[in-house]
This record gives sequence, C-alpha cells and structure tokens, in this order.
Amino acid sequence: MTTYQQFFLDEEAEQALQAIMQMAKLSQSDALKQGLILLQKHLNINQTSAIKPFDIYKELDLGEGGYAIAPSSQAKEGVKAALQRKLQR
Repeated sequence: MTTYQQFFLDEEAEQALQAIMQMAKLSQSDALKQGLILLQKHLNINQTSAIKPFDIYKELDLGEGGYAIAPSSQAKEGVKAALQRKLQR
C-alpha cells in the first residue's frame, strides 16, 4: 500500500534531511524510507520473532543426567576415561 501525503518539517528536521540527502546521495523519498526502516528495526516493530530457538535452549538448565562421561567438547578424554574404566574391571 502506497501512501502519498504532503507534510512539513521543522527547521531542524529539514536541515538533517538535506544533510542526509547530500551525504548519501539519496532522494528525499529514499532518505525518509531508509530512516523509517532503520527506526522500525531499532524499535523491533513488526519483527516476527526476535528470540531464536537456540536462545531458549541456552537458557534451559538441563543439569546432570544421561550416560555421558564428558561433554562433547572433551570427547577424546571421555573415550579414554571410559576405556580405562572398562579395562580395570
């Protein structure tokens, strides 16, 4: 949906818009559009979901459990410990 509306800016906003248009080499419409999009992202308006599934998983406290001897980041040490325990029986 396209909205066409004439509006007037105060002096400060007009100067800011002119500076942005000159520096970014944008038209008035493009400068306003990009500014609105940036503000929308900053305010998290109409965002589907800012929380990712892994963010929820990280917050879960799964605690001790399972049959793992070591975390996956220390798999080699875990295998070594498991084999030593098995051989000592």
